[in-house]
Amino acid sequence: MSLPVERQPLHVPPMEEVAAVLQSAVRKNFAEGTVTVVECPDLTKKPYCLGAAGLCGSPRLADVGGVPYLIPLVQKDKLYDVKDLAKSVELPDSFVVGAGAGPHAYVGVNSELIAHVVTGDKGLNESRIAKIDAAAKCELQKLPQNQTGCALMLNMFASEGRRGKVLRVWAKKRTGETNLVSCLRQALESHYGEKPVGLGGTFRLVNGSAKCHVMPEFSTVPLTCDDDVNKWLHFFDFPAPMMFMSTLVSKDPGLDLRVEHSHGYGQDYGGHYHYDTTPDTVEYEAFYNIAEYMFRIDRPQVTHNVGRD
Repeated sequence: MSLPVERQPLHVPPMEEVAAVLQSAVRKNFAEGTVTVVECPDLTKKPYCLGAAGLCGSPRLADVGGVPYLIPLVQKDKLYDVKDLAKSVELPDSFVVGAGAGPHAYVGVNSELIAHVVTGDKGLNESRIAKIDAAAKCELQKLPQNQTGCALMLNMFASEGRRGKVLRVWAKKRTGETNLVSCLRQALESHYGEKPVGLGGTFRLVNGSAKCHVMPEFSTVPLTCDDDVNKWLHFFDFPAPMMFMSTLVSKDPGLDLRVEHSHGYGQDYGGHYHYDTTPDTVEYEAFYNIAEYMFRIDRPQVTHNVGRD
């Protein structure tokens, strides 16, 4: 069954202009920081080890499903496949990174998905899931090549995976109250107002630690407010190095979007990024590209704003 798809062009300012907007914000929030336009490094090499060399070529964002399919109670029939979603965003041969919920039908329980897939003839699946084990600890699991499923929600960035010009963000020693991703998104919102600007890509936690959550098994009682959600989630303080897949859009243009979402993993742990917990020692390096379109796939008909942090 085909999924309902809405497509909307995003505002695409000159990359140098976006870099200047972001650099001003980064320098207000971190003791050191630069945002520059660079030739994307080969992301298949260390320390990135991603499945494609770059983030360029027909860059686009998609917001699939949503938190209302999880909260207040789960709708387990909301199942997706990244390969099909690549076709839905009109880029069947693409490099997809993103943050969502894992394929519970395969994993056996609810989980966090760190999506990392090359679709098409060069198919490669480097996705991980993070779940809560029987001892209430985080367990990281790499998905097999043929398991490109997800469930409930996914915020994804898709491109042709080619190298080209991208935004490099480097920030060290946080002096403000805002996490890296929110710092970038809020700067774009402040500068561009009602014109939605979207970014997608990846960032590394080079030094320090980050607060992340991992969803446990689906709640059997309705989660009706953020406090309910926070009591249900499991929170962890994970050390660097970590690699995050990240999307953000400065403004929701009426599509009921999750405006920022980042999931990442370290050696044997992973989850949903909230903020760094070591402001004096934290260091980030990020590479983002500017998206040309936003696709809204299988938008919930009944919505709310609970659980979107």
